[in-house]
Amino acid sequence: MSVNVPSGILTYEQAEALAGISRDYGRGIFDITTRQAVQFHWLEIEHIPDIFHRLEKAGLSSAGACGDITRNIIGNPLAGIDREELFDTAPLVKEIYEFFQHNEDFSNLPRKFKMSISTNLHNAAHAEINCVAFVPAKKMIDGKERVGFHVKVGGGLSARPYLAQTLDAFILPEQVKQTAIGITTIFRDFGYREKRHLARLKFLMADWGPEQFKKKFEEYTGILETRGEDASKAWNAGYFYGVHSQKQAGLSYVGFNVPVGRLDAEEVFELARISKMYGNGEIRTCNSQNLIIPNVPDERVDQLLQEPIFFRITVHPRSFIGYSVSCTGIEYCNLALVETKERMRRIAEFLDGQVGLDVPVRLHMVGCPNSCGQRQIADIGLQGVLMRTKDKKMVEAFEIYVGGTLDNGGKFNDKLKGKFEGETLPAVLHEFLTYFKEHKKAGESFFDFVQRVGLEPLQEELDAISGRVGQLVS
Repeated sequence: MSVNVPSGILTYEQAEALAGISRDYGRGIFDITTRQAVQFHWLEIEHIPDIFHRLEKAGLSSAGACGDITRNIIGNPLAGIDREELFDTAPLVKEIYEFFQHNEDFSNLPRKFKMSISTNLHNAAHAEINCVAFVPAKKMIDGKERVGFHVKVGGGLSARPYLAQTLDAFILPEQVKQTAIGITTIFRDFGYREKRHLARLKFLMADWGPEQFKKKFEEYTGILETRGEDASKAWNAGYFYGVHSQKQAGLSYVGFNVPVGRLDAEEVFELARISKMYGNGEIRTCNSQNLIIPNVPDERVDQLLQEPIFFRITVHPRSFIGYSVSCTGIEYCNLALVETKERMRRIAEFLDGQVGLDVPVRLHMVGCPNSCGQRQIADIGLQGVLMRTKDKKMVEAFEIYVGGTLDNGGKFNDKLKGKFEGETLPAVLHEFLTYFKEHKKAGESFFDFVQRVGLEPLQEELDAISGRVGQLVS
């Protein structure tokens, strides 16, 4: 079961309720997803009525967390406290989320429908991989600068990924709800339903194009202002580690690493206690599978950081574990082909002990082509497959992709040839990243390195590594 957390904002009471469900019914497992939601496992059907009761009492819901429906709305996890946001989007996210909750007019969409609304200037909501995304923008209207949104449509990952395209429209805050309704209505009424694997909005957008799509959705919204000035800056990939000043004087937020997004129930109870003792009780989840404790008085930050729980859940993670993302994997997901969550954690910790770099390298591991772990936007994406060895034994293996980003409109990573058995993957990545370390320029990111040297030298190096470490053949 996934539970919606719009914008990733949880109150103290909500965090306690979720921790209680995890402890009582989910064997203590509490996962933060790449859509800021919370995921439970091991639930039994007779426990569902009580779980639903607890969620409702806390103002939470699992409706729309899965299914052919509007999913959890991604937002800025710093909404309302962010010194680099145009304005607070939390009320907008809440209003639109509540409009679509249990709304039977939109309960049978062609496929899942993912939305993000954020004015964080560093694209914390991963706009380009959502079905529809509202991103920060400005425009002079009648001699006055107005703040609002541009709207991107048609993003999505899975086996056929697309980057969202920007429409020629400027959306004022008061127009967001009607715009969201209009685009969702278009998807409901014109989205493809014949073949499920072609039913996402991204395929309709790819066929129509931005101009035709805008013309259609203005039938629902009325004529809109044309595009203004994009206010976005460089992409932060959803990471907020460390102590940072809020827009409210005297208060700070603290960003922590949750290794591959997995907590246990007792840790969540402890985090809730700490958030109430030092802040206002809020905990905020990030689509990097991490969390933030906001509204901490500056003079209490040092004391907060001395709490024992922050030895594991740290503000200063080591490079690889701090930038590793993983889907649920075969441990709990019946779509996955391979085990991912613990494997990604073990590999990251191994690499942290072997390879020292002056830049982080984002590693994303997924267990199937659906890509809940967002493999396509990683520096190094690892996609699980099943392969036969030379002696015909079926084993878990991984394909390697390089050079993904959502900077400057985004670029999906490219596949390198070769499939590597899961047991050899740590050694393969160790040698591959050592090659990067030895050939990169000072301060050069992995993405920039890939763009500079090209894929051919990387493929040659991977081929050489496979000769030493071992490559699978089908």
